[in-house]
Order: sequence, then structure tokens, then C-alpha cells
Amino acid sequence: MKIDFNKNSDGLVPAIVQDARTLKVLMLGYMNVEALAQTKLSGKVTFFSRTKKRLWTKGEESGNFLNLISLSEDCDQDSLLIKVNPVGPTCHKGNDTCWDESNTQTYGFLTELEETIAKRKTTTKDDQSYVSSLFKEGINKIAQKVGEEAVETVIEALDKNDDLFVSESADLLFHYLILLQAKDYTLDDIVKTLEMRKK
Repeated sequence: MKIDFNKNSDGLVPAIVQDARTLKVLMLGYMNVEALAQTKLSGKVTFFSRTKKRLWTKGEESGNFLNLISLSEDCDQDSLLIKVNPVGPTCHKGNDTCWDESNTQTYGFLTELEETIAKRKTTTKDDQSYVSSLFKEGINKIAQKVGEEAVETVIEALDKNDDLFVSESADLLFHYLILLQAKDYTLDDIVKTLEMRKK
């Protein structure tokens, strides 16, 4: 890593801090040569405070440290991306992030789909959607659908039609998300279990 600290007259580069697990951006700070060296040495993210004119380790007063996971530079070598394991809230106002949003795991479109399924689970009896109808039929029907889609996915996996395989895989994942909601679980519960197995 070779950061160009001379691009700015103050010898500082922006340091974007990201949660290594949730991938949420937590804060933006600034580093000079010494702050970067201290971060690498201690394993706790250290910045250069532009107001206090000194090095400061995030969490030195609150105990809400940012434990270093990885460092990477951008293509121009004039900014840093720092992945961390945060201990407690990151923002000095007590929020998870400096953008006043919760630091929760999301999975892009899958999270959006999961949220839609959760809403269908609690809708009124007037809701005529397919997902709502499965919830009305109960856990046995939902589990049966997952089984059917799993068998169809296996069949297509042994065939040579890739389009059908991808389509059946999508059906399987969709119905599995419904089953998770029926059992009051989420994708995050499954990911946490897989992460524990990795350890």
C-alpha cells in the first residue's frame, strides 16, 4: 500500500469506514502518515483530528472502538477504505452510523423481496396475492411447495437447459424465503449460522 499523502496540502487523506459484516458505511475521517501507522500497529482505527490537531483513536473515550479488519486504497492512491468490526455505535451522537441509519445487514434485492413477503404474511384476508394465499394455507402447504421446487431444481440441474435450471432455482429460493418467514426467521439468521460454521 502506497498512499499519496502529498496530494493535499494538509497531508491528510479521507478514510471511509465500512462495517466488514454489514457493508454499511459508518463514518468518514481523515488520516495522515502517523494515523495510518498507528492504525496498523494497534488494530484500532486512528484518525488525525482536524479540530484537535492531534491523533485520536476512535473509541478512546467512549470505548466504541473500530477494530481493524482490512485496509485498501483507491485507484488514485489518495483515499482509504477501512473495513472494521465496530464495538458499539460509531457516531458520537450514539447512532450506529454518522448518517443516522441502523447498521443492519442487507442483501440488496433479496432483502427487498424478504420485506415484501413479510408484509404479505400480515395482510388482511382481502389480499389475493399468491404469497398471501400460501400463508393462509399454512406451514404444511408452504413446506410442500419448497419440496416441490427443490425436486424440480434437481431435475433441471441434471438436464442441459440452463434457463430452466435458473428459473427453477429462483422459484426454490423464493419459496424458501416464504418458508423462513412462516417460521419467523430471516436470511440474516441463516447467514449467522453459516458464519458460525466457518469459525
